[in-house]
Amino acid sequence: MGQFDHPNIIRLEGVVTRSKPVMIVTEYMENGSLDSFLRKHDAQFTGIQLVGMLRGIASGMKYLSDMGYVHRDLAARNILVNSNLVCKVSDFGLSRVLEDDPEAAYTTRGGKIPIRWTAPEAIAYRKFTSSSDAWSYGIVLWEVMSYGERPYWEMSNQDVSNKSCGRGVPPAPPMDCPATLYQLMLDCWQKERNNRPKFEQIVSILDKLIRNPGTLKITANTTSRPANLLLDRSSSEVPVSVGSLSDWMDGMRTLPCKEAFSGVSYSSCDTLAKTSTEDLKKVGVTVVGSQKKIVSSLKSLDSTTKDGPVPV
Repeated sequence: MGQFDHPNIIRLEGVVTRSKPVMIVTEYMENGSLDSFLRKHDAQFTGIQLVGMLRGIASGMKYLSDMGYVHRDLAARNILVNSNLVCKVSDFGLSRVLEDDPEAAYTTRGGKIPIRWTAPEAIAYRKFTSSSDAWSYGIVLWEVMSYGERPYWEMSNQDVSNKSCGRGVPPAPPMDCPATLYQLMLDCWQKERNNRPKFEQIVSILDKLIRNPGTLKITANTTSRPANLLLDRSSSEVPVSVGSLSDWMDGMRTLPCKEAFSGVSYSSCDTLAKTSTEDLKKVGVTVVGSQKKIVSSLKSLDSTTKDGPVPV
């Protein structure tokens, strides 16, 4: 860590070795880890603020990549946030230096792997590169846009492994996620590692979004996904039929909400639209940001669809 010098990499101040426990001393980051910070401030930031955080993380990772390092544990929990919302990459416990060859890979024979953030080739063959870090960055991007949700929700690590290794589909876009950012996630999750963007390209993409904030107003179009009713608000085309409440809840940002709604009966979109924040509290949806987004989505659905049976 002592050789790193970048505004988006945590700065090492010193080490304590004369007493136990041995400690490292870093700069103070007032807001702590990014995942817990986002959960605490659910739905309180603008799109530009979130993109600014993401840009900082990508810039720090570009620096590490240019230095010939692979992080191997890039996740929102390992990003620290200061009082100015500057995000800095930290926790280099799993990081390793690569050879001069730009195609070099670090291969490990054992040890634990953070499955939910790890690229398929790293899971299958234990090969880590800057491209596997790019995959992890796509998961971090998803975490940021979902305000600190757990990637893949309640799925087991084995199911996540099967999913990420090409035997499933990518995670659905977080609620209200700009289409451009979801596309960037999908680019980072390309199964062929050479098809993933370099961190230099990611920084460039985010810079363009910051210069053209209007592009963030178009949300990811999820209407083509089976029975997913989180609508692209830029489009007037809305599916008339509804599959089931369970399918609808699968599209929500917080899957635990789906479990909270089990056993709740709805006979029509009109009934759905009358759901209030108090109703959501009663079934266990307690996060204010989630309550507002669910109610807003239901009202939008009611205003653009015809009443019809909604099986639970």
